[in-house]
Order: sequence, then structure tokens, then C-alpha cells
Amino acid sequence: MSTADHSGAPERAGRPQSFFHLHLVSDATGETLLAAGRAAAAQYKNARAIEHIYPLVRTEKQLGKVFEDIEQEPGIVLYTLVDQKLAKEIDRRCGEMGLPCVSVLEPVLAVFQSYLGAPAGRQVGAQHVLDADYFRRIDALNFTMEHDDGQMLHDIDQADIVLVGISRTSKTPTSIYLANRGIKTANVPIVLGVPMAEGVVNAKGPLVVGLVASAERISHVRQNRVLGTSGDYDGNSYVDRATISEELTYARNLCARHGWALIDVTRRSIEETAAAILALRPKGR
Repeated sequence: MSTADHSGAPERAGRPQSFFHLHLVSDATGETLLAAGRAAAAQYKNARAIEHIYPLVRTEKQLGKVFEDIEQEPGIVLYTLVDQKLAKEIDRRCGEMGLPCVSVLEPVLAVFQSYLGAPAGRQVGAQHVLDADYFRRIDALNFTMEHDDGQMLHDIDQADIVLVGISRTSKTPTSIYLANRGIKTANVPIVLGVPMAEGVVNAKGPLVVGLVASAERISHVRQNRVLGTSGDYDGNSYVDRATISEELTYARNLCARHGWALIDVTRRSIEETAAAILALRPKGR
């Protein structure tokens, strides 16, 4: 359920770029959190946020899976949950882990309550009008989450867009971003030396787009992943730039062979990547 990405802000000359994990937990689509998190992260030009988005979190079981990810890659936790029991659980777990966490809407709701003299109704997703467009977006989000990281390939032809790429090329966050706009998006990993799934190769309906990035950027992101991994995991080959370059060459050749468009996300934000993808869609779709 987690997603990850960089903010895409340019580096300042002579100053090293640092990375941090930003976990966004929402009981709705997560758009409010995404906007708030990026607005705050934009103030720190030399620190890029690796975003992990967890939409539609409404049960303790779902929250438990979220914290499995957070334990692997600790960082700042922002959340919008109207269920106070779940909100308190986030506060408790983050407190135990020594992680900062903020309920983004609570300070605003407190001001409204003080001024209006009445507590908030605590309705999940109340900012969304329940019209056809809303249900289309929720349907797209559910589809996208079910088809994350190469899952459920048997019906991938029902997707509007399929994103392919090696590990840590922003496939999942870009998919979630597109889904929030009502576009059913699947993403499938490209693994060095492993043929692409026939379901993707033979798909007639979706637009297939390959995502690549510089070996340096991918190595940086993967290094953060390795640092958060416990046990005897050996991540040397995973972060090795020579190996990553081989993976990227394989991915580029694969996309060229199948005639799939290729987008370099090294210096792109998620919004810019999504816009570039949408520009590739045939008119009328």
C-alpha cells in the first residue's frame, strides 16, 4: 500500500542533497495530505521527501500494515483520520518509535470549533461530493492499489495506463497520483534479465509507459531503503551504480523493442511526470 517518490526539487550548487521519508496516512484519497506535505517540503530545497502514501486507511489492520512500512523506513508522519481511536494509535506508535507525527486537520478543526461553537461532524472524506466523478476516482484508486507492483496481471488490459520500470523509478506514487484523477493505472517492475509478463506485452487497451531515472538518483533512493532494512540483507548490488546502469539499459531496450514511450523522471516531480504521461494519451481518451 505504500508508495514512494522524490519531490523533484532542483539541487543547489555546492550543497549535497539529503533525503528523508515522509509518510502520509489518510482515511480518504490522501490529496489533502499530499498538498500539505509537499508545501512544507518545498521550503527545504536541499532535502528531498521520499513520499509514502497510504490512502483509505480505516481499520486497525490496515494501520498495522502502514506501521510495518514505517518501521522499515522511519521518518515524518502526517495523517488525516477522523477516527479518534486510530489517530491515538498513530500518536502512540510514533511516540514509541521517537518519530514526529502531526494530525494535519486537527489545528484547523479546533479553530472552526472555537469560532462556530460546535464540534466537527467527523465524517470521512466529507470534502468530496458523492457524484459520478467521485466514484470514478475511488474505483480507479482501488484498481490501482490492487495492480501495484505487478499484481493481478490477468486483467491488466482493463487499465488505462500501465507504468513499467526498474525498482525506485516512482512507478507507485505516479500511479496513485493518476488514480486520484480517475485514471486506472497499473505498474509492473522491470527486472534485469527477466522477460516482461505476456499480459503487459499483449495488452491492447492501456497505454504502456516506461519510467527511467539516472543511476545516481536511483542509488540514493535505494540506499535509504537498505538503511531501513533489518537482518542480514545485503544491499550492495541493489545500490551499486554499475548494476543499476545495466538495469536501466535493459529497461530502455525492452521499451524500445515493444515500442513503449519512455520518460526520464530524474528531475521531474510526480505532477510533471503525470502530465507528461497524460500528454501521450490519444485525444478523446
